[in-house]
This record gives sequence, structure tokens and C-alpha cells, in this order.
Amino acid sequence: MSTNERDLIVGGQAVIEGVMMRTPNAYAIAVRKADGTIVNTAARLPKWSDKYPLLKLPVLRGSAVLVQSMGLGIKALNFSANEAFADAQEAEVEQVEFALTPAVIEGEGDFAGVTGAVPGLFPIPTQKRSKDEMKKGGTTAAAGSIIFALIFNVLLFVAAPLLLTNALFIAAGWAPTPAVTSTTTPETQAQANDSANVATESVDKPWYTRGWTATKTYLHPVRPSIAFNLVDGVIRMSFFLIMIFSFSLLKDLRRVFEYHGAEHKTVFTWERGLPLTVANARPQPRQHPRCGTSFLMIVMLVSIVLFSVVKFDSLIYNFLVRIALIPIVAGLSYEIIRVSAKKESGWFFKVITRPGVWLQNITTQEPDDQQLEVAIEALKESLKLEPQPAEAALAPMS
Repeated sequence: MSTNERDLIVGGQAVIEGVMMRTPNAYAIAVRKADGTIVNTAARLPKWSDKYPLLKLPVLRGSAVLVQSMGLGIKALNFSANEAFADAQEAEVEQVEFALTPAVIEGEGDFAGVTGAVPGLFPIPTQKRSKDEMKKGGTTAAAGSIIFALIFNVLLFVAAPLLLTNALFIAAGWAPTPAVTSTTTPETQAQANDSANVATESVDKPWYTRGWTATKTYLHPVRPSIAFNLVDGVIRMSFFLIMIFSFSLLKDLRRVFEYHGAEHKTVFTWERGLPLTVANARPQPRQHPRCGTSFLMIVMLVSIVLFSVVKFDSLIYNFLVRIALIPIVAGLSYEIIRVSAKKESGWFFKVITRPGVWLQNITTQEPDDQQLEVAIEALKESLKLEPQPAEAALAPMS
């Protein structure tokens, strides 16, 4: 393999009974069907930056890749579901509904895993439906599931940590009381009065009145600081870890995690300049430092700093600004990751990727040779579409 070929950054994503592999200019999805055969599809990636030159600028290019990666990930999941259950569909029994699975199965790539590092869930097919039902409502079900997933992610990973952190700071007495200014509204002043007078509330009042007063007190907006956003980030990370651990207990997702391991072993094989064979992939590590899980720390740190700069004395505004800044957080994280990935042996890279490597003990499992075969085929098909394909790496599979 030539030096230029070896410098190609490749990555991928585990899907249902298969793997999606991505090279800088193309992608391929390989899936093992119920009869044991492997089917694949491949295509070149559109160059949005050629059509929109602004997307070549730092930060903006990261946001664009985030959107493209999310779309490609969902497309890969849908293709794998259709192929994995194709035999059942032909028997007029099978198409699938959509459920949610951790976005952490997104692997490493030229985006270096930011899509996986954004905590959340992706919709994947799990339940069977008749072919007629699929034709009538399959698109609607998929769109509805994606919308539900987005709302679920925003509520769990944006709204809930913000509200809990706000309540914690009020309860612990860490929240400074905002000074009353000429712009203070009657509603804001009333909230401040509620907070100051809660300790004097009469115990003789009905429980629902005391409960409402307490709720208003804990929802009194705290202006985010570095400490506030650090606690917010820890709560968000805790939710994510609980979610990952819970999903790891589901038997049906174990095979997805095994394909995740196959994807990592295949990427290691390529990066070490070895022919893409099962024999060469088998002894490789299944934990990869550029996996999305390895960059959770970067995304969290960037969000802590950014949310501390753009802040308001309003829970609603702070909630909305967190949503609006997601593309910027992704773009800044992308730039940091690009720089650090070029110096993978440096201490900074090792520090920021270490927690994610530990987490991969859960999100990856040891694959068998058939799963490795699928991952290798996906990478080979993607490499074929590169402007300078690595022909020397396409050795016969063992």
C-alpha cells in the first residue's frame, strides 16, 4: 500500500447485520442476509463544499459534515433493515417498525466521530409488518420515528440536564440572585420574590399550593456559569452512560455491537497497511481511539465553554440557545478533532480519547469471522470509488 493510500482516513458505522464504511469521497454498506449471502451498495459522497464554497470554512465545514453524516447513518440503517429482512418481505410477512438505538454505534471517520459523540438515539427498524402495511405507512413511520428521536434527544440531553442543574443550584444556594434592573419585568420580580419568601411559606397551606410555590422557586432562572455548565455536562454525560449501559443489556443489540467491533478491526487493518483479509483483521483491537465515543469529552468541554459565553437570565432562552448552538458545538469540536487526530501519538489526543476507549468495552463486542468479512467487503467497495483506489490492499479474503 502506498503512503498516499494509507493516509486515507476511513471509518464507518455498525448497522443491522452489517457495516457502513466511509472513505473521504465515497461510502459503501454491506449486509449479510438471512441466507448467508452478502449484499452491498456503494456511492460517491456529494461534495457540498464545491456547490457551496462557504462550507469549506472552519466550523461551517464541521456542521455540514454533521448533517451529512446523520443523513448517511439513517440511510445505512434503512438499507440494512430492508436487506436483512428481505426474505421475509418476499414471503409477504415482513417489514419493520422503528425503534431507537444509541448513536454511539457511529464509528470513526473523517468527521472523527463527532456524530457518535453527540449523545442521542437513532431510529432503527425492529418490528415486523406486512408488505402492504409497509407500502402504506413505511415512509410515515420512518419520518415519525426520526421526529420522535429528535424530540426525545432534546428533552433528555438538553432540557432535563438544564432543569436539574438549575434546581440543584437553587437548592444548594449556589445561585446568585440577579440584580433588579430597569428591564426587570413584573413576572421576573415575582419569581424573585417567590424565591426569597419560600422559607416563610405557611405549612398550613394546601400541599398543592406549597408544591407549586416550590416548583416556581426551583425554576427561577440561574445565569449559567462555567460551574453551572460543568454540572450540566456531568448530568448529560451520566444520562448518556446510563442509556448505553441499559442498551448493552438488550440481546438484540449485542450483534450490532459485534459489527461495531468488526468495523474497528477492519479500520485498524487498513491503517496498519495490511491486506484487507479476515486473518489480518482478527487480531486487531476492537477499541479504536477515533471512535465517536472517544470524543465525548471534547464535545462536552466545548459546550461548557460556549454555553457559558452565550447565556441569559431566562430558562427558555438558555434552552433555545443550547439547541441553536448545537451546529457550532459540532463545528468547533470538528476543528479540534482534526488537529488532534493529526497528532495521534500526542498526550492531548491520548487524554481526550481515553474515556471513550474505556466505554468501547461496552459498545463494541468481539466479532466472528463472518462479521469481519462483511466489514471488509464494505471497506473494499468504498475504496473502489476513491479517485485513487488502493488496489494493492484488495487481497483475496481468507
